[in-house]
Order: sequence, then structure tokens, then C-alpha cells
Amino acid sequence: MSRSKPVMIISGVVLAATLLGVASYATTKPSGPSSSPGAAAEVSADPSAGVYPELEAYARRDAADKLALGRADAPVVLIEYADFKCGYCGKFARDTEPELVKRYVDAGTLRIEWRNFPIFGEESEAAARASWAAGQQGRFWEFHKAAYAQGAKEKGFGKERLTALAREAGVPDLARFTRDTDGAAARAAVGKDQEQGYSLGATSTPSFLVNGRPIAGAQPMEAFTQAIDAAAKAAAAKKPGAGATPGSGR
Repeated sequence: MSRSKPVMIISGVVLAATLLGVASYATTKPSGPSSSPGAAAEVSADPSAGVYPELEAYARRDAADKLALGRADAPVVLIEYADFKCGYCGKFARDTEPELVKRYVDAGTLRIEWRNFPIFGEESEAAARASWAAGQQGRFWEFHKAAYAQGAKEKGFGKERLTALAREAGVPDLARFTRDTDGAAARAAVGKDQEQGYSLGATSTPSFLVNGRPIAGAQPMEAFTQAIDAAAKAAAAKKPGAGATPGSGR
């Protein structure tokens, strides 16, 4: 798959997106034999950093997207580019994402769109395809939870392990799951997500966009809440009549 597909993005956005990837690489690169992920990514995420409309357009807002949570018309979309073998992605999935769901998705403010961005080899690719296959039976997020459980990635993502995760996730038709995981449609879907990530300039995981605002790495909760709150406020200001004065009839 080509990583050099031309993308119609202004140079300033390309620079911002590239810096997103470079910043997060140091905290998400494959660990050596004697190393392990730390408690949190040591990358700052300035909530006042630029917001780029060109990147905001990466949100699909497809109501039929089985790898998304929340209303398609939610004012804020958080796009996550992640790998199931990434320790920091797991940290975000366990420590931060559930709270964002409770605080923002359930309230209708936020939509989370997942992008498979496998960068750690064949098992990453297989896990990505398996997650898509689970999604075809409406069990993506249950598979996501099982695959990111504490200690799950250390067990690997071989074929039998992926089937076990699907079973744990409640995927009803395991034979179909196996076929879908190995099928052309899964490869195409994962490839599409990867191509979007590469076009963005991401080189590592996790990488995020919040209504066009890049965030690199598994940042503390505050980095996400500040970005989401700011995006929600900006979205509200764009609504027709948002600037109308009381009694104006609008």
C-alpha cells in the first residue's frame, strides 16, 4: 500500500499533522526486550493549539459506521487512530475513553470514530481485521474492550487468540467472524483507515483529531476534556441564530 498518496491539504496542516506523528512516536514506538510502557505519554497537548478545517473534514459521520460511538450529528467528533498492540492505546481505552463516553457521548455532545492504524506488524494487522469483522456483527466495541483489557496484548493476537477474543466479545457467528477476518473486505477497510492516517501524517499510535485539532499520544483526561469543550463551544457559536440577541425572534 502506498504511503505517498497525494492529499489536498494546505502546507500548514501538513506540518501540524506531521508534528503530531513525530511527537507521539517517542511514546508509542515498539518497546525493547527490557522496556515497558510508562504510566502516561510525556507529550504536551496544548488545548489552544490550532484547529484545521481540512482535518475536521476527516470525520465520516456515517450513521451506519459500526466502528463509531455516538450520534452522527454530534457537534464534536473525536477520531482515534490506534493499534491493538499499542500499550498507550490500551491505556487510553481503559482509563480515559470510558469517562469520555459517560461525560460526552451519552450526552450527545461527542461522537468517537475509530480508525484501525496497525503499525506493529502482522499481528497488529490481524487484530485490526478481526475488530472490523466483529463490528460486522455489531460487537466491535465489545471486541475493543476485550483486546485492550489489562494484559491482553501480552497474550498476542494469533488466530486462536482472536477467536477467543471474539467469543469473549459475544460475537454470535464465529465461523463468519473467521471468514470476515481473512476476507478482502476487512483488508480493504483496514487499508482505507491506514491510508487516511498516513495522509494525515501520523506515524504512530495513538493519534487523535478533535474537530480538526490534533492531539498526540495518550494524554491525561484534561487534554481531551479541554479540547472537546472548546470544540463544542465553537460548534455552538456556528449555529444559526447563535449570536442573536434576546427578543430578536430568532
